Amino acid sequence: MTSMNLVLTLTFSVVMLLFMVFPAMKVVAWIEGRWAIPERWHNPLLFFWVITLSLAIGVFLRFF
Repeated sequence: MTSMNLVLTLTFSVVMLLFMVFPAMKVVAWIEGRWAIPERWHNPLLFFWVITLSLAIGVFLRFF
């Protein structure tokens, strides 16, 4: 991957951070409904999913 591809992917991902909060909240709620997750893991799990979904959308927008 060239540096321009990396920059464009990260640019698309940063823009999508705000829009991926609601889907990440739904994913975390689903995970908490299926398994017993401690309350202190709620925010790190939410941040993980926001970043993961944003990067996935950024890669999708750049390469597809």
